[in-house]
Amino acid sequence: MSTSARDALDHKTTPWLFAASLAAITPHFTYQPLWLSLFSGLILSWGILLWWKNLELPRRWLLVFIVMAGSAGIFLEYRTLFGRDAGVGMLVLFMAMKQLELKSKRDGRVIVTLGYFLLLTHYFYSQSIPTGIWLLFAMWLLTASLIRLHGGPASTTPRYAATLTAQAIPFMLVLYLLFPRISGPLWGLPQDAHAGKTGLSDTMEPGSISQLVQNSDIAFRVRFDGETPAKGKLYWRGPVMEVLDGNSWRPYAGRRVIEQIETISPPIDYETTIEAHNQRWLLALDAPTNLPPNASLNGVLGANLKDAIVSRQRFRLSASLDYRFNLQEDPDVLRRNLTLPKGLNPKTQNLAQKWRSNGDSPDTIIRNALNMFAQDFYYTLRPPLLGRHSVDEFLFNTQRGFCEHYSAAFVVLMRSAGIPARVIGGYQGGEHNPVDGYLVVRQSDAHAWSEVWLADRGWVRVDPTAAVSPSRIEAGIADALDIGEPLPALIQSRIEWLRSARYRWEAINNAWNQQILGYNPQRQRELLNRLGLPDSDWRSLAIILATICALLLGMLTVWTLYHRPRLDPATRLWHKALRHLQRRQVNSQPWETPLEILQRVKAEQPELAEPFERVVEAYLLTRYASQQNKLKKLHDAVVQLP
Repeated sequence: MSTSARDALDHKTTPWLFAASLAAITPHFTYQPLWLSLFSGLILSWGILLWWKNLELPRRWLLVFIVMAGSAGIFLEYRTLFGRDAGVGMLVLFMAMKQLELKSKRDGRVIVTLGYFLLLTHYFYSQSIPTGIWLLFAMWLLTASLIRLHGGPASTTPRYAATLTAQAIPFMLVLYLLFPRISGPLWGLPQDAHAGKTGLSDTMEPGSISQLVQNSDIAFRVRFDGETPAKGKLYWRGPVMEVLDGNSWRPYAGRRVIEQIETISPPIDYETTIEAHNQRWLLALDAPTNLPPNASLNGVLGANLKDAIVSRQRFRLSASLDYRFNLQEDPDVLRRNLTLPKGLNPKTQNLAQKWRSNGDSPDTIIRNALNMFAQDFYYTLRPPLLGRHSVDEFLFNTQRGFCEHYSAAFVVLMRSAGIPARVIGGYQGGEHNPVDGYLVVRQSDAHAWSEVWLADRGWVRVDPTAAVSPSRIEAGIADALDIGEPLPALIQSRIEWLRSARYRWEAINNAWNQQILGYNPQRQRELLNRLGLPDSDWRSLAIILATICALLLGMLTVWTLYHRPRLDPATRLWHKALRHLQRRQVNSQPWETPLEILQRVKAEQPELAEPFERVVEAYLLTRYASQQNKLKKLHDAVVQLP
């Protein structure tokens, strides 16, 4: 038999390979551009149709054209053929294309190998529990396809694949616990490794936070060591925006002196688990009194890390909810927080200057502004569009807005009245999960408030949103907005059983994040210390890994040998004869009968036909006849094979 004929792919094996390919690439359809998903799906469907109708495979020139067209599309989409997104897109394209040249077992092995590698790439986008379950299923299906590819019977292949997968679990656990952990993106991925992370921005303009609030994703989770404070006291500080450029607010880029905080209430301790947001903000509770070693407090009471948060991280912090800071502020800081763009919002400035000319104190001016908001203003996620004089239009015309409208208008009023003020971005409140005791803060809890500087009191928080919608601060965003506002259904739902199910699912996800995905280098060192292996470096870990894996492999080998099927003498002699044929380039399949193999030997190796015919006759007599010395006849026939 020629090499290509011996390696020919069994027609009944192809559906297994189609199913395994589809399982390996399907989750990527949710992350890829629509055109690439449709293109890959069309190619897969074409391959299935060719197999179903038993049609001829496409010519080589057509395959080359499709690959070039797909690669060009990926390049136009991502402006590169390298990096995370473009690289995964190319792998998905190649997996789909391989279905159009399925002719041999070698092609099947390529599909299975590529499928195993594609499973790893799913974790670039999601590390959730459903992703893990799906990938286990896909790995089982790929393993079953590999077994079927090499002649495994269809009836026992799924069970055999499940057994092999189960046997790999001990090795998986050992590698998970002891393989040296590294921080940072997997395999040093390029700069697009953390693309798509969403969260609070370092700039604010009308509509920016109201768009973020429509996202129900979790921003961070918090567990307090003691009782959880009231929602109205939970202000999680992000960017402090002091510079107004037209209608856009942004932080001051210069250097700042570190704050001096005077705590009034005793600090409370808590642990926060922050999702990746590609910023350095720690989103600490006002006002921080104790920070992690790699964090520092800047001159605007913001807790920042040295590096951006590009993966889920956990920190221990402390905060005092009643405090005073910067009672003696730098004059340059005060001047900066009094600056307004020239020629903008003249009505607002005139109103504030009128309050000031009346001789009102700063406290009175602040009350005037808050009283104005409490009268005819409306809290909504769908405010009218504003023009160049956005604050004037908001205060005197539309009077409809979200927290960014109120905080920005309040700061402009204060600065116009000669009171230093600035805008603070962050999150407010959170939702207590009764299942695991964590406080869940979502993107929908994004908020903006204000700070004013008052003599002998320093910087004081003023939240204008509390004047127009007190329920936003005390109860949460869902209770503050009318039905019909574009909040996520997850936030709006009042169905008790649905909310209870959400609490349980989020608690399970949190446990997964804390215990499994949160197994970082620090927790690995703690485990090694408990095992009596302090100060273990990668060399010692490699030795421990190799030793444990060798022991596991030895135990598995002993178990396998003990449970292997006991072959009778006739079967062992028959298998010996088949191995002899294999060395003479005559392969057989498990389902072929002795007579079928004999006919192939006569056609392909005529010189073996006569001695192998004696083996077949002796084997059949051993199985079905009652003659004496039949096993000896089979033995002699096998030994005499040339």
